[in-house]
Amino acid sequence: MTASDWKPSAPLETLRLRASLYQQLRAFFQQRQVLEVETPLLSQAASTDFHLANLAVASAGKFLQTSPEFAMKRLLAADSGAIYQICKAFRAGEAGARHNPEFTMLEWYRPGFDHFDLMAEMVELLTQVLGERPVRQLSYGDIFTQLLGINPHQVALSALTLLAQQHTGYIADAQDDRDTLLDLLMAQVIEPQLGRGEFTFIYDYPASQCALAKVKNDAQGTPVAARFELYIEGMELANGYHELTDGTEQLRRFTADLLKRSANNLPVVPMDNRLVLALESGLPDCAGVALGLDRLLMLMANANSIREVVSFSTDIA
Repeated sequence: MTASDWKPSAPLETLRLRASLYQQLRAFFQQRQVLEVETPLLSQAASTDFHLANLAVASAGKFLQTSPEFAMKRLLAADSGAIYQICKAFRAGEAGARHNPEFTMLEWYRPGFDHFDLMAEMVELLTQVLGERPVRQLSYGDIFTQLLGINPHQVALSALTLLAQQHTGYIADAQDDRDTLLDLLMAQVIEPQLGRGEFTFIYDYPASQCALAKVKNDAQGTPVAARFELYIEGMELANGYHELTDGTEQLRRFTADLLKRSANNLPVVPMDNRLVLALESGLPDCAGVALGLDRLLMLMANANSIREVVSFSTDIA
């Protein structure tokens, strides 16, 4: 520890920029009659997602939320109508230029929207904040075909293994599946090329990457996840779904997640049965999206690291 460790990691002008951004966001949703809500940061349940590491609060016997998604969907099932939230979220083991274990998220849900409707609304919001830019929408299959010459929905595991080694130097092992290698290629090869001078939306992910999104067939009859991700200047900024509303299917996915966690020696966490009950009671057809506000601020402030836009980064908090 040094004598200057008490000081903020972000310049004060950037903190003022954050305050101004929040005012813009609240005005945007107020104009559209989207209700601001607040849900608990602590929950008895955790995210079962294989790729997320939950932060447990042992003294409380609870978990810090990785996203407000589950609680917000319970509000939707209780007829809240369109809602949004600006809140903290927490994920263990995520630290780096674009990651902090504690980060700020904007999440909102629109009954009656699908994910394409929500992409259009995102463009309206981002244009107000970042200025007008060209918009490009590409399917997950199209971007892999254009940049890597493969159909990600059909390519063999052996071909993906070779591609990963050629483009990233990664040597796959027996535990790596297709989604692991597709994620690697997306993150290290494709993502840095996306959103250069534009808003780039990638949609129709593999059905195996559906998370909490609906699964549908694309124009070629291939089952795909009805979800999208937004990229700006080579950085993933948002992740949106046409939301799953089937409680039985949600329970099946949670159970499959926990089996995968167990098989890979990861913590088997308590699933959110209250979300399942909410879906069974009737979640309205809706679309939702989570947008990383720290990353958005990085773009607004031309910052190279997340520590430049948060008041106190994790190393001095």
